[in-house]
Amino acid sequence: MQPKKVYFCQSVPRVGVEKKYQTRAVLFPRSEVRTYKVICGKLNVTRSANECLPLCKLYRSNATMSTVFARCPEDGTGSPWVDRKTVKMSRSQRPTALAYWVCLAILLTVVCSVQSASKDPYTILGVQKRATLQEIRRAYKQLAKEWHPDKSKHPEAETRFVEIKQAYELLSDSDRRLAYDQFGITNEDAVLNRDRPDYSNYGRFQDPFEHFYGAHNFNFHDQDISLYHRLSITSKYYETNIVPKSRQTPQILMFYADWCFACMKAANSFKKMIDTLEPYGVVFATVNAGHEEQLVRKVGVHSLPCVIMVLDGHSYVYKESVFNAQHVVDFIRQKLPYKLLTPVTDDTLDAFLGGWADNRVRALILEPRAQPRLRYLITAFYFRDRVAFGFVQLNAKNTKHIQATYKAHATLDTLLIFNEFPTHPIATITMSDIPTTTLNNIISLNQYLVLPRLSSQDMLDSVCPAEWNRPRKRLCVVLVTENTSMHDGARHMMRKIALESLFSRERVRFAYIYKEKQNDFIGALSQHDQTKETLLQLVIFWRRDTKHVRYEWVREVVLQVDKPAENETQDQYFNNTKQKIDGTIQRLLRSSEALSYETEVKDLLDEHAQSLMVRILNRLLLAVEYMTDNLGQEHILPAISVIGTIAFILIVGYLMSYLLRLEEEDIQLKQSKNGDSANGRFEAIVGKSTNYVPELRLHELRAEKYNGLVRLLKPGCRTIVLLTDMQSRPKLIPAFHKAVWPYRKNKTLMFAHMLIEKGIGWYAELLRLSLSESREMKINPRNCIGTVIALNGHRKYFCMYHAKHPESNRGAKRMIKMTRHLSSMPSDPEAGAFLGMDSSDSETSMSDISEPKILLEENLLDGLPNWLDRLFEGTTHRYYINYWPDFTSK
Repeated sequence: MQPKKVYFCQSVPRVGVEKKYQTRAVLFPRSEVRTYKVICGKLNVTRSANECLPLCKLYRSNATMSTVFARCPEDGTGSPWVDRKTVKMSRSQRPTALAYWVCLAILLTVVCSVQSASKDPYTILGVQKRATLQEIRRAYKQLAKEWHPDKSKHPEAETRFVEIKQAYELLSDSDRRLAYDQFGITNEDAVLNRDRPDYSNYGRFQDPFEHFYGAHNFNFHDQDISLYHRLSITSKYYETNIVPKSRQTPQILMFYADWCFACMKAANSFKKMIDTLEPYGVVFATVNAGHEEQLVRKVGVHSLPCVIMVLDGHSYVYKESVFNAQHVVDFIRQKLPYKLLTPVTDDTLDAFLGGWADNRVRALILEPRAQPRLRYLITAFYFRDRVAFGFVQLNAKNTKHIQATYKAHATLDTLLIFNEFPTHPIATITMSDIPTTTLNNIISLNQYLVLPRLSSQDMLDSVCPAEWNRPRKRLCVVLVTENTSMHDGARHMMRKIALESLFSRERVRFAYIYKEKQNDFIGALSQHDQTKETLLQLVIFWRRDTKHVRYEWVREVVLQVDKPAENETQDQYFNNTKQKIDGTIQRLLRSSEALSYETEVKDLLDEHAQSLMVRILNRLLLAVEYMTDNLGQEHILPAISVIGTIAFILIVGYLMSYLLRLEEEDIQLKQSKNGDSANGRFEAIVGKSTNYVPELRLHELRAEKYNGLVRLLKPGCRTIVLLTDMQSRPKLIPAFHKAVWPYRKNKTLMFAHMLIEKGIGWYAELLRLSLSESREMKINPRNCIGTVIALNGHRKYFCMYHAKHPESNRGAKRMIKMTRHLSSMPSDPEAGAFLGMDSSDSETSMSDISEPKILLEENLLDGLPNWLDRLFEGTTHRYYINYWPDFTSK
């Protein structure tokens, strides 16, 4: 059998053929199977790839030789490929090629590692991978000073400085640092686009640019507002969490909006602010101003972006235009309560440590600087109800004794905590930078005295918490005393017993209470006791819940340290008392034992509550501080203008009243000296009993003065006349005088009074001329008393006032209409009598039946001042006449 003809695809094109397909055979080892794969490649292909696809076959001939056969089809023109001998490779040649490739891979690995090591940010800054942010910042500052181009003359100083800056920017950003540690990513864009938060489930915090640019991140030069969305809160969360927590730690809120470009620019600064201040205990959150408009108005946001600090339930606006961490630190320092850290020197040390009678532990912070750090201030604010903090500046002249006594390091920060025994601290820590977590842990473990006082409900909940859900009881041993120095010995013995007690604080706590201040609580615990004697007695109770307490009195123990029993020393008395107390506690701690009684108690009175005056003063200070912070120059100037205007009006009014009073006194003095005759006649009329001294002149209207007072009046002048009789004159003239007194300096007015008995004829003719129809006038002179008429002599009209006149209450009306109204009251015939009308000739109208039926003489002129105001306003009705009638005496 003849073998098949085999063709090998050559790499040299044949002559006379325009287009050829060339293939190459490349050998690759495949794992442990001794076969070889042929890759048929195409060079300078000008036809379709499907026109020349070599058929490759793999064969194994023997153990020493491998033959690769490639059978290629014809080129399509009918010219076959030439025969070639098979390609043979020896196994001895394979290790040489393999070693070559291994060496090449090692070389490439070394080059890449050297290059990556040269760009490693940890290596550049010379810090470890577990270095803190403070250590990274410290290393950056030191290297930046060393390699700054302005300070270093090294030729590569500029390049080295740029590498240091880039390394610091990478490691100071927590997200970029995490991405580098996990994936080796140094590009900030890759970090921002790698894990994009999905807010589709919330339906509110969507990227405002997704509508235009799809689901891609739109960053404005790496300024992403996704951080705002992650920390965003609502108004309800603000009320239920932010405000209550602000009584212990500062809460920083950033108000932003989706389309606020300034907010996007401030995102990076806000993130750095969080990285800097969050380790100190400051809590950060954000609020979308577009969704929480009510909260925006409540806290007083003036623009966006806006930083608000909530502290102790009050909100403070950060008004700096630069969002810098150091500026925010200064802002927090300014708003924290005054003297959270009391300055302590050698002279004030004993007084500070001995002030534990306020039921607070003492803590000393020793620092080699003049101003305490922010972390210590925030910690002091958090524990201000339990711990009193003092600040000692090291290396100062007045603190050398403190530094030597407690062996404080001159360059490190030291924290010392003291209880009732100030000679030795109960806790000490010394570090260059004491972390906030370490501070909180140490102070939390030592925030109570050895024998605390139950001075408030909060203290009771902390020392003796309600533990209804625990299987084991937690007992509280309380000594009942009074706030007097006579009981100091009993409290000292109880404190010593608590200090030497072998029971853990998780099971047994010792305390004391003032009976006179917590009388309701002690009374509830003694209601089942027959003796009712509780002073210097011990009571052991277990709080099942916040209201119900199971208790038992220890009657066999009475702390009287000043009077030990006979033949018994002080130490023996102490040991016997302690033994009895320990035995009772041990018995009650058993699960089979139950306390004797159960009662319901009220909340303890807060002995540290501020008085009413102090609270009012604090409110005023807060109001002043709020006005200082929120009122700018654009608000202050209008406020000052309004206040100044009001003050000017008050001052001018007071000055004018003062000058008026001086003028009246001066006139009265002159009249008393001169003995004015007119004043004498007026006193004769009104009686000497009255001390009312008139200034204006009241004329009596009679025939000889009629022309001057009425007919010959100049244009614009009027005469106001009061109608009286001899009986009513002493009562009506002073009232009339008082009503027209404000117009005494008006030169167009004259005032007069007329006896109705003398001028009844003239008055009747005057009324007849004012009517549209001529009729006989029947006037009762008694009903005309108290009538006031204003006569305009030039224009020939008059205005009328009377207490029964409708115009005195409802304004001007036509004369006929008023006549009908007056004549329609059969129950009050006097209503129209002063006009001379009979009520039988008028139509009835029920609109004025509500008028008073009885009118007293002293009340006739009560409405005159209002009528005078309307008279000079021109709103009173005018009764025109053709001529002035003659005045004839009766």
